[in-house]
Amino acid sequence: MPDVALAALATIADALKVALPDAGLCATTAFGEMTLVCEAAHFAAVVQALRDAPGARFVNFIDLCGVDYPARAQRFDVVAHLLSPARNLRIRVKCATDEDTPVPSLCAVFPAANWFEREAYDLYGILFSGHPELRRILTDYGFEGHPLRKDFPMTGFVEVRYDDEQKRVVQEPVKLNQAFRSFDFLSPWEGTDYVLPGDEKAAGTVPPKP
Repeated sequence: MPDVALAALATIADALKVALPDAGLCATTAFGEMTLVCEAAHFAAVVQALRDAPGARFVNFIDLCGVDYPARAQRFDVVAHLLSPARNLRIRVKCATDEDTPVPSLCAVFPAANWFEREAYDLYGILFSGHPELRRILTDYGFEGHPLRKDFPMTGFVEVRYDDEQKRVVQEPVKLNQAFRSFDFLSPWEGTDYVLPGDEKAAGTVPPKP
């Protein structure tokens, strides 16, 4: 992003810090883009101020997503991306929360945030207060857990199949027929003309000791 655009964003960020002193706003710049970090309780207020401020006019809601950092006490980031066509500027607004603390919904500010927030709830378990209908949107009824959390097992908890006897789709606990976590990474691949890293067990290809 050009320096002129970053300077304009910095001016907007400074004005927001004055207008919303309790929001804990912090502006950071990386890779030519600006991110506004705020307290979760003020997330919707910050986004609304960016939309309504005459010098900002971030009237286009682009995206909202979740990010998982399971080692943190507040393991989730909620990230919104906004566009100002009048200023030809983009900005990112971010806040942190945990599994139990809801983030104010953006639906009253941008109705288009509805399905994005439902997706963040479905895939991460992030809660949004004031959402008109916060329920799953991508996973099936009765799905256990939130599949984009980094501690969610890659195999999931259930598998789906069609049962000929019952003439319907059934869900069953995942049954692994092999110890897939115990791969022998030293097994040879196809041929020994070119030895890939990890193929040291291929006949005659054990690398000499340094």
